[in-house]
Amino acid sequence: MSDGKTRGDGARWQMWPLYAAGFTTAFGAHAVAANLVFDLDDLANSLLYLGLLLALYDGAEVLLKPVFGTLADRIGAKPVLLGGLVAFAAASFLFVVVADTDWLWLARLGQGAAASAFSPAASSSVARLTRKGKHGSAFGTYGFYKSLGYTLGPLLGGVIVWVGGLTLLFAVMAVLALVVAVWATVSVPALPPLPRARQTVIDLVRRLSDRQFLGPTVALAVSTAALSVGVGFLPVAGVNAGLGPIATGAAVSILALCAAFAQPRAGRALDAETTTVERGIAWGLVVTTAGLALAMIPGLIGILAAAVAVGTGTGIITPLGFAALAASTPEERMGQTMGAAELGRELGDAGGPLIVAGVAAVATLTAGFGVLAVITLAIGADSARQHALRE
Repeated sequence: MSDGKTRGDGARWQMWPLYAAGFTTAFGAHAVAANLVFDLDDLANSLLYLGLLLALYDGAEVLLKPVFGTLADRIGAKPVLLGGLVAFAAASFLFVVVADTDWLWLARLGQGAAASAFSPAASSSVARLTRKGKHGSAFGTYGFYKSLGYTLGPLLGGVIVWVGGLTLLFAVMAVLALVVAVWATVSVPALPPLPRARQTVIDLVRRLSDRQFLGPTVALAVSTAALSVGVGFLPVAGVNAGLGPIATGAAVSILALCAAFAQPRAGRALDAETTTVERGIAWGLVVTTAGLALAMIPGLIGILAAAVAVGTGTGIITPLGFAALAASTPEERMGQTMGAAELGRELGDAGGPLIVAGVAAVATLTAGFGVLAVITLAIGADSARQHALRE
């Protein structure tokens, strides 16, 4: 257990580099992904290659986040955090130095692998630096800045690419990662690894299949699936309804902003005990379900209403899910838990669009929204049932 000097509201300034790390991984994911096609004239017609480039970042995170989360428990979160940020900067500088799109895949893979290190290390540090009963506010703020990265990435990334191409964008990301690394070196305390009881594979499976882990993680995965579907398919619904890029872009921005601003409020409500994890997650899933159902209504009103509801619902779920995991996890296993939970979110990020796209391929996009809405509602009903049992 870390001492009082590194926990609680008095150490709030120590959290800011961790929030900046969350912003960095989100900005790095979306700033490049949204602007690849504008700088790759020779690859713009190669959808397969473009798809592989988009998948490298998230694919590395899916494979490596649990590994680096466990490493953070073994050697301490700060070395993993700093190593990941420096590696992210190095991978970004690689593309700046080479300035050849043939090397872009390696730079993107390196960025994704590095983000797999500093992302769970940052979230586990947020958990350990926050005293019991304040995890909701801490993760709400962390989620707010991460959502800002997702929101501003396409916009600021587009401006940077317009000024100096992908080379300038990678240079900016390298500098950003180095600045955050220096900031974290100075401000984030070195939380030592804690003694741990020996854990077998059976123990790990038993802990990760426990309701206290599985419930919040499934909710996080489903909410991320809905968020990813909203970002990816609301513009498609807009195009089908005859809307232009301004209207569809506004819908995505509204979704991201609602998700960002809902997170701190949901976290504070949990800490103030005006809601519980089960009740808050259940309501968040209901709101998210409503958003997916609203997406089935053609036209601008349905799309904008869906964006508000999906963004708000997922914004409610995210800090409550992570706060529940932090409260139920022994500190010596915090990195492993956060890495596994992040894996669940990444699977939702990929699975949601696959479900909707698969249904749309054999039926319609409207049916795809409906199927994901039913899945989300079913999980929300289970969360509500758990809340009723606790009462």
